[in-house]
Amino acid sequence: MELTLPTSGQTVQPGKIICIGRNYAKHAAEMQSDVPQEPMIFLKPSTALVGHGGRVLIPRKSSDVHHEVELVVIIGRGGKDITAERALDHVDGYAVGLDMTARDIQAEAKKKGHPWTVAKGFDTFAPLGEPVPAREVNNPQGLDITLKVNGEVRQAGNTEDMIFPVAHLVAYCSQVFTLMPGDLIYTGTPEGVGPVKEGDVLEATISGLPPLRVRVKTES
Repeated sequence: MELTLPTSGQTVQPGKIICIGRNYAKHAAEMQSDVPQEPMIFLKPSTALVGHGGRVLIPRKSSDVHHEVELVVIIGRGGKDITAERALDHVDGYAVGLDMTARDIQAEAKKKGHPWTVAKGFDTFAPLGEPVPAREVNNPQGLDITLKVNGEVRQAGNTEDMIFPVAHLVAYCSQVFTLMPGDLIYTGTPEGVGPVKEGDVLEATISGLPPLRVRVKTES
């Protein structure tokens, strides 16, 4: 899936999909997990991306796939060891995203102390809405974030409740990875995650951003 950076207009193939776990305290609590002392990072492959109007596939390996609505940061200017003070200068745009999770596979991985890659990385497990230029988002820490399933609100929160704000996440990730244009940071989900099933329509919205709508289908 190619991505057109909304500010620069450059077309890129997203490289890294960097995801942040447990970045809302109430979500950590509902998962019966501790609040992290520093950002908890995992990765998804670029093949997990699917756009607005696409389909999320429930894989044959899982019987319990959950939705997680997130603000997505789109990197426009790369860098390494970026300071928090300059971090937002490296953001080209923002979009609505979903971090789909095979919860049964994740639970088994947690039990064994294994990574989450399989639970998070299936094809179509990173839906991404149309991005807007960063300049159109005055404050990424003051956005209402909602997910509806078949018209019913399942998740509702505000990005002000992030444990680690966007600037901190960009700076922290750049200490680990050299960030490149088109890299995506999925910034975590508020509470209310839950299962999806064949035929469900997921509609994710964040203040000022184009909505993201996808339909769920069982993999044949």
